[in-house]
Amino acid sequence: MDTEPIRFDTKIAVLLRADLEPWQRLNVTSFLVSGLGTQLPEVIGEPYEDADGVPYLPMFRQPVMVFEATKETLTTAHARALSRALPRAVFTSDLFATGNDRDNRAAVRAVPTADLDLVGLAVYGPKNAVDKVVKGARMHP
Repeated sequence: MDTEPIRFDTKIAVLLRADLEPWQRLNVTSFLVSGLGTQLPEVIGEPYEDADGVPYLPMFRQPVMVFEATKETLTTAHARALSRALPRAVFTSDLFATGNDRDNRAAVRAVPTADLDLVGLAVYGPKNAVDKVVKGARMHP
C-alpha cells in the first residue's frame, strides 16, 4: 500500500458572498459543488466501502477550499474564471426564490453575464489559476 501523501496540481474552490446567512452558505456550497462532479469525472474518487462491505458513493478526490468575499470581489473572481475558461458553477441571489431546477436555469438565463447578482461561484482547475481567481477572498471562517 502506498503511504506517500497525495498531492494535487488542481484545486476546487468555492467562493461565497460574505453577507449570506449560515443556511444559505451551506445550501449554495452544496449546489455549486454538485455541478463539478457531473461534468468533470476526474474530480471524483473511487467508491467507499466499510469493513462490513457496505458500499458508499464516491466523493471528490481532493479537498474543496471554501472562501468568502464581498460582492465586488466575487464579481471580479467570476470575470477571472471566465477569462481563464475554467470550469465553473454559479449561484445567483435569484435562485433563493425558485423551487426547482427548471426555474433555476431560467433565472440565470434571464440575466446578462455582467448583471448576474452572484452569491456563489465554484471553480476547478490548475492550482495557480484557481488561486488567481480567488485572489482577494479569504478562507471561510
